[in-house]
Amino acid sequence: MNTVKVVVGGPVQFWPSNLQDNQISGPFVGVDRGSLRLIKMGIRPDYAVGDFDSVSDEEFKLISQNAKKVIRVDPVKDETDTELGVMTAGEHFASSEIDVYGFSGGRLDHLLTNLLMVLKPNIKPYLERLKLIDSQNQVRYFLPGSHQIEKINEMKYLDFCPLTAMHLTLNDERYQLNHKWVSQPTSYSSNEFIGDKASFSFDDGVLMVIQSRD
Repeated sequence: MNTVKVVVGGPVQFWPSNLQDNQISGPFVGVDRGSLRLIKMGIRPDYAVGDFDSVSDEEFKLISQNAKKVIRVDPVKDETDTELGVMTAGEHFASSEIDVYGFSGGRLDHLLTNLLMVLKPNIKPYLERLKLIDSQNQVRYFLPGSHQIEKINEMKYLDFCPLTAMHLTLNDERYQLNHKWVSQPTSYSSNEFIGDKASFSFDDGVLMVIQSRD
């Protein structure tokens, strides 16, 4: 499956090294200042999306001249810029996975909004295609059922974070659960793979799974 990259405006030092080194191919959706950062790397975003309140008039002119298509919205809106970027990627690249970069490293309220946006009706249709990636973490989301994930090289830790109430089973991780009732959002952090894969299942809601490293 192809992958569209959504680049948000978070600090560059929190990007994974392959993006910092311009070793990732498109298509790209730039979000607000993320569009400008792509252009300064010599990358023409397929879409530049947002209210662009974080760039100057001159910077927006540069974005307009270089992005293949610009979607500018009113700053007073129901969706965040990141959500608009995900929706643009999901709608215009219908068969692609969606990798989001630049979602972390800045304001804590922005980080929380980005992590929890999958609970919104306008983002939930793209939930299982979505990954949030930075230099130390990869975040994925799952709907009810049985799942298996593969260990990412250099990622030591595994976090299972129910975002809603559910019964959660962790079959073959270092710390296991058997049909554990979780009544509210919580984080089962610092778990680990035993082998190269990890299996889990749950019966309701949305589960966030994070692979991370120090």
